[in-house]
Amino acid sequence: MSVPDTHAGQPRKAAMAAWIGSALEYYDFFIYGSAAALIFPEVFFDESDPATATLLSLATFGVAYAARPVGALFLGHFGDRVGRKKIMVFTLILMGISTFLIGCLPTRDQVGTLAPVLLVLCRVLQGISAAGEQASANSMTLEHAPPHRRGFFTSFTLSGTQGGQLLATLVFIPIAALPEEQLMSWGWRVPFWMSVAVAVVGYVIRRKLDETPAFEQHAATEGVVKLPLAVLLREHWADVLRVIGGALVASVSTIFTVWALSYATSDSVGMDKSSMLWVGALANLVALGAIPLWATLSDRIGRRPVFLVGAAGSAVTMFLYLWAISTGSYPLTLLLGVVAFGVVYSAANGVWPSFYGEMFSTRVRLSGMAIGTQIGFAVAGFAVTFAAQIAGPDGDDWSAVALFTAALCVPPVVAALSARETAKVPTEQLGERTAGQAAQPAKVAA
Repeated sequence: MSVPDTHAGQPRKAAMAAWIGSALEYYDFFIYGSAAALIFPEVFFDESDPATATLLSLATFGVAYAARPVGALFLGHFGDRVGRKKIMVFTLILMGISTFLIGCLPTRDQVGTLAPVLLVLCRVLQGISAAGEQASANSMTLEHAPPHRRGFFTSFTLSGTQGGQLLATLVFIPIAALPEEQLMSWGWRVPFWMSVAVAVVGYVIRRKLDETPAFEQHAATEGVVKLPLAVLLREHWADVLRVIGGALVASVSTIFTVWALSYATSDSVGMDKSSMLWVGALANLVALGAIPLWATLSDRIGRRPVFLVGAAGSAVTMFLYLWAISTGSYPLTLLLGVVAFGVVYSAANGVWPSFYGEMFSTRVRLSGMAIGTQIGFAVAGFAVTFAAQIAGPDGDDWSAVALFTAALCVPPVVAALSARETAKVPTEQLGERTAGQAAQPAKVAA
């Protein structure tokens, strides 16, 4: 039975709401990454031991990823029970508040060890927010999208993520250029305070969006599932494992965004902070164009081949990018950074919203995407901390980090090879179980 078209014009509205909301949300998330690499080791940790301070600062970046699976269980459950829209609004407000509070925190010099404790607490709130953001936005766009263009429309969520990362980088370029005293006293706080505007704008945009027709029809005809997690693990456990494995490809993003930035600006390489921030800015600018192109290609040839290009290709191009940094050549670093992150990684990044979302039925889609991706993303978040340890006491063993990143690209390749191709499957048939599987009625609530 097809879903009636009673939401004319909503696919574009949903895509734009996902883009703008994700851009604003991940602006908040990624300014923390830049600050963790460039600012927080001196502001919140012991300056007498720079290597340990950097390691601890990068670990706080990963803390949010550890919180994300917990947030996914909570937000996924309610997203499949009360709808996608309410979760999208909630996550944006939570991210805006927690990010603003980071900009208000006292430093280690002011309150001692309480400062990093408060920093970690705010970072946990950011992680909980991010846990529901992409899954709810992806579910919203996928369920509003025309069946033959689901890849294109769902890619707007990830285009928004890259837009937010670009905005965060552009904001930090003039901040990083401030005199050291101003930078460490008040300059670093400004990007975090701007999150007030983020929360207000995001709330206005998202509250005007309609709930998806697929969710409304399912709730009206069959009722929502009382325990989405139970149904998910009973009927879609293999797909959850595939999503977890596929989500490890996000390690490419965290290594590129945080560890490579820290390595390039360290004493062993000595590149300029602002110059390296421009590498990330230009790579994200290219990604804004590459992501919808890769997603459109996936609508024509399938999700699996495009995702495989991104996952396998990233293992190679990230090795070349870290090698370029080690040479100290800025033009080479810029070129390979744009190729690795802006072009190749965008293939996997642009197609996973539709690839993962199409594995699940409407009744457990948000839970499946949230839980699967956030467990995988948790590993990706701490990949930065592992990279800092693997790089040795001087933090300059880039080849070990490159091999580590390549190893994390193997599970995504395996996941894609074992997955079904779903690009041509009608939306209402997504996530249907095969005839050989024994069906058990799910408990639903009217």
